[in-house]
Amino acid sequence: MTIAASIKLWAERIKREAVMLWFARNHPETPILAKVLCFFAVAYALSPIDLIPDFIPVLGYIDDALILPAVIWLAVRLLPVHVIEVCRLQAETWLIEQRAKPRSYAGATIIIVVWMFVLYECWRLFIHQQ
Repeated sequence: MTIAASIKLWAERIKREAVMLWFARNHPETPILAKVLCFFAVAYALSPIDLIPDFIPVLGYIDDALILPAVIWLAVRLLPVHVIEVCRLQAETWLIEQRAKPRSYAGATIIIVVWMFVLYECWRLFIHQQ
């Protein structure tokens, strides 16, 4: 298997796991901490906007390559096995029927708010320097 094929397979698995967490966050048997992690992982993974844009060299891909898989891994570890099985089946069915991943506009909103806060703090710091 080539490196490109391995990366593509890994990316597909991350997408599938994110959709599985999308279903798991609403499952009644999901523990509270797992629901919180599922919410953040899903909001970020399925957001149409990245916290660190990909055009920024190296840093743009760190969130996609390290942080997001780590949060997904931790959320999956906190879920009961039967919840994972049920939600993976739901995710597979949904992906086959819809042929696309869902979008998280809540995640996009959170990222926009974070960027607005950062820009405001930079502006405030710049104004106080003068």
